[in-house]
Amino acid sequence: MKVASVIVDVPSRQTDRPFDYWIPERWQGVIQPGMRVTVPFGARRLQGFVVDVKDHSDIKQLKPIEHVIDVVPVLNEELLDLGRYLTETTLCFAISAYQAMLPAAMRAKYEKTLRLTDEEKRGRLPDEVKPLFAGRTEAPWKEVEAAGLWRAAQKAVQQGVLEAVYKVKEKAGKKTVKHAALAIPSEQAKQELGSLPARQKEVLSFLLEKGKAASVAELQAVLGVSSAPLKALVDKGFVVLNDVEVYRDPYEHRTFQPSEPPALTQAQEAALAKIAASVRAGEHRTFLLYGVTGSGKTEVYMQAIDEALRQGKEAIVLVPEISLTPQMVERFKSRFGSKVAVLHSGLSVGEKYDEWRKIHRKEVQLVVGARSAVFAPFENLGMIIIDEEHETSYKQEEMPRYHARDVAIYRARRHSCPVVLGSATPSLETFARAAKGVYELLELPERVSRQGLPSVHVVDMREELRSGNRSMFSRRLLDELRRRLERGEQAVLFLNRRGYSTFVMCRGCGYVIRCPHCDISLTYHRAGERMKCHYCGHEEPLAPRCPSCGSEHIRFFGTGTQKVEEELTRLLPKARVIRMDVDTTGRKGAHEELLSRFAAKEADILLGTQMIAKGLDFPDVTLVGVLAADTMLHLPDFRAAEKTFQLLTQVSGRAGRHELPGEVIIQTYTPDHYSIELAARHDYRAFYQREMALRKAHGYPPYYYLTLITAAHEEAPAAAKAAEKIAAYLRKHLSHEAVVLGPVASPIARLHDRYRYQCMIKYKREPNLTAALKAVIDRYQADAAHGGVMVTIDTNPYMMM
Repeated sequence: MKVASVIVDVPSRQTDRPFDYWIPERWQGVIQPGMRVTVPFGARRLQGFVVDVKDHSDIKQLKPIEHVIDVVPVLNEELLDLGRYLTETTLCFAISAYQAMLPAAMRAKYEKTLRLTDEEKRGRLPDEVKPLFAGRTEAPWKEVEAAGLWRAAQKAVQQGVLEAVYKVKEKAGKKTVKHAALAIPSEQAKQELGSLPARQKEVLSFLLEKGKAASVAELQAVLGVSSAPLKALVDKGFVVLNDVEVYRDPYEHRTFQPSEPPALTQAQEAALAKIAASVRAGEHRTFLLYGVTGSGKTEVYMQAIDEALRQGKEAIVLVPEISLTPQMVERFKSRFGSKVAVLHSGLSVGEKYDEWRKIHRKEVQLVVGARSAVFAPFENLGMIIIDEEHETSYKQEEMPRYHARDVAIYRARRHSCPVVLGSATPSLETFARAAKGVYELLELPERVSRQGLPSVHVVDMREELRSGNRSMFSRRLLDELRRRLERGEQAVLFLNRRGYSTFVMCRGCGYVIRCPHCDISLTYHRAGERMKCHYCGHEEPLAPRCPSCGSEHIRFFGTGTQKVEEELTRLLPKARVIRMDVDTTGRKGAHEELLSRFAAKEADILLGTQMIAKGLDFPDVTLVGVLAADTMLHLPDFRAAEKTFQLLTQVSGRAGRHELPGEVIIQTYTPDHYSIELAARHDYRAFYQREMALRKAHGYPPYYYLTLITAAHEEAPAAAKAAEKIAAYLRKHLSHEAVVLGPVASPIARLHDRYRYQCMIKYKREPNLTAALKAVIDRYQADAAHGGVMVTIDTNPYMMM
C-alpha cells in the first residue's frame, strides 16, 4: 500500500505536521511530492500538499485521498525544502510557507453545503428548511444563512438528517477562447465551397486560407459576420468549435521596441566581469553592487542576466513594489522580449496566475517581480538580483515573516549561483557584511551621464516661519519652481503623507478625532470629505461640529499630498500638476497612466509620496523638492535616521539624470541632523560610520540580532499580563548573553481593536532561542483560537510600530 504524507490547510500548532493518507489504486505512481490533493479531515474536506510518498504508515486505519488537484507537482523538491527552511527560521506553519510560494489564485476556497444524509429522511426535515431542498439533495450554506435558517439546519445536522459537506474550489480558472477549425480535409472543403451561401462560403474560405484554427472573435471582426453562418457550418459538420486556453496578458496592448545593450563605463565593465565569471563558473557568491543614483546598475543587471541566459540558465530580478514602474518593466521587456514574466500587485489574480504558469511550464527564463517572485518555480537558476536591496518592503509583515534577501541567498546556495544586491544606499547590515568580506563589494562611483550628482540645498523652515512665511513652500523652492516653469523643465515634489491633513483637532477643547479601532488619529481626505485610518481602513464622514464639546472650531493640522496640490494650484495657477499617492493610483493601470502623462510632458510637476522616490528616470526633471524631510526622523524606530538618509538620497537621485543639471531643495525643521546633512553631501560612507557608532553604543543591528514579540488582546490588562509572563519565561530559559527588554506598550498601543504589548530580545548567538520561542507559541496558540491572547513573533523586525 502506498501512503502520502500531507500538510493540511489548517494553520494551527496542533495540525502543523504531516498526516498520512492511503493512495487509492488509480493514483498509485501518479501522486508525487509537491502536488495538491483534497483529503477528509474530521468532518471537513481540505486542500493539502503532499510532502512525501512512502510504502507504509504506523497508523493502522488510514483515510483515502479523495481528489488530486494537480497533474504535475506545483512545488518542486527544492521549494518543498525551502518551505521547511522557512518554518524553522520564521517560526511559521508549514501550510503558510507553502501557500506563500503560490499565486493567490491557487489558494483554496472552501464552500460549505448541507446534504440530505438519506432520501428516506426527507420527511424529517424541519418544515421551514424543506423549501430549500425541494427537488435537490444539497443546498449551499450561503442560502441557509440568507434565509436565516441556520438554527433549524443545525438541529437537523444534530439529528443526522443533514450533514455538512466542505468542497474545495480554486479561485481562478484558466481563460479559454472559442476557436473554429476545419472538421473535414481541405480538399473536400474546397469542393463544398460552390454549394454554400455567400456568408458561409466566406467563413470556410477564411479557414482554408488560414490553414489553422482561428478564434471566433477574429473571424467575426475580419469578415464582419454574425454567429449564424458559423453555426450553420458546424451543423453541417464542416467546422468544429473548440475552447482553446490562452494567457491573460497584462501587456497585450503594449508594443516593446527591441533595445541593444549600450557600451559600459569602465566601472560597469569591472563589476560585470566579476558577476559573469561567477555565473560561468557556477559558484555561489553574494555581491553588493554599490553605485550612486544614475550610475547604470540596471544595465549591469541586464548584461549579467544575458550571460546567465546564454549559459542555458534562468534568472530572478526582484525590485521593490513601488519601483516596479512601467519604465522598469519596459526596459526588461524590450531587451528580453517573450522570455520575461512579470509578477506584481498591479496584476489581477488571473494575470498573476497565468504569469506563474508560464514560469512553471518553462516558457520563460526570466522573472521580474516584487518580493514573492523570489519563489518563482525555476529549476535551473543562474542568478538572483535584488535591486534597491535596502527597501523594507522586501520583508513580509505577516506569516511567514521572511526577508527576500535571506530566501534568495538560501536558494542561490542550492543552485550554486550568484546573488547581486544593488543599491545607492545599502542597508547597514548589508554594507557591514561587505566591509567584513562576507559579501563582495562592487562599486559604481559615477553617473553614466558624466553629469555630477545634483546640488542639494537644505532650507531651515524655522527661519522661514520667523520671517513670516507660513506657507508649506519655502521662498527658495517657490522661486525655483517658477524658474522651471519658465524654462519648460519639470519638477518632482515629494511628501511622505497622503491625504489632505494629518489630523483634525477642535480649537475649542483640543479634542483630536481618532480611529475607534486603533490608537491613531484619523487623516482627513478632501475627496468625499472623509476621515480615514491608514492602518485598519476605517472611514467616517467629517463631523461639522466637535464630537466632544459641540464647537464649530474644527481645524486641520499637518499637511498631506491633497493639501499640497491645492496650495500649488493657488500659488502657481499655470502649473499642471499630477498627484501620485495611494488614493490616485488605486485603480488598475492608474500608476502607468499617470507616469506616461508625465513622460509625455502633459504636466510640469509630479507630486507624490514614497512611490515616486525610486525607479523614475525622466530627462527633463531638473528640480526635486522634499517638502518635509523630518516625517520619518522622529519615529520610535532605531532605523529612523537610516530610512531618512536613504529616502532623501533616492529622491535626490531623480534630478539631473541626463543632459540638464539637477538641483534638490530639502525643507526641514531639523537641518543640523546628521542624516539630513550627509544626504545633502551625498556622503554614504560618512553616514555609515556615524550610524554604526550609534548602533554599537546602543546594541542594535548589525552588532546584535533582534526578535520582537507582541502580545495582543481586546483588553489591555490581559495583553500586558501575557507579555510579562513571556518576558519572565524568556529570561529564565535564555542564556545570560541574551538581553530581554520590556514588556512595554507598542508605539501604536491599539490596532484593529486589540491592545498590544511588546518585549524584545537582543542577542549575538543564542542556542536556546528557537526552542524557547516555539514553547511560547505552543502556550498561546490554543488561547488565540478561543479569543484569547494573540502572540506574534518577528525574528528580524523591520516594523517597530
